[in-house]
Amino acid sequence: AAVLLGHLPRSRAAAYVLAQMIGAVLGVVVANLMFGLDAVVLSSRDRGGLVLAASEVAATLGLVLLIFLMVRSERTSSTIGAAVGAYIASALIFMPSTAFANPAVTVARTLSDTFTGIAPTSVPGFVAAQLAGALAAVGLVAWLTRASSGAPARSRTHRAA
Repeated sequence: AAVLLGHLPRSRAAAYVLAQMIGAVLGVVVANLMFGLDAVVLSSRDRGGLVLAASEVAATLGLVLLIFLMVRSERTSSTIGAAVGAYIASALIFMPSTAFANPAVTVARTLSDTFTGIAPTSVPGFVAAQLAGALAAVGLVAWLTRASSGAPARSRTHRAA
């Protein structure tokens, strides 16, 4: 979504995805250890079916919309972070899928056999749903920002410090 909306150069996308994957896996390992579990336990929790897929599309669409519309309205990083945290906490409770909303999170949660885990066989369906939700959100962000400005949405590329 960040690449498609012009917030992340394509040349940095692979590094960004790798960093998210590493961070997500380390987060799961730390959480498992904090709760006295083995560092890595492959999940057996099946998360298949249309209801969970639809829920994951909606959760991802909402998250991507939230982030990029807040970025577009030039909110601060701390405001965006708080909004994302509140959104995910709410979605965790109210969405049947528990709102993974990110392929890196989905893959990492295969390493925890808790209520937040996902069986490896359920990952492709969740990732497909997340991609569908993200693409729908990209289209909506582009349309909404174009409609509100009366002109095509300008893309801002990320610049290294």
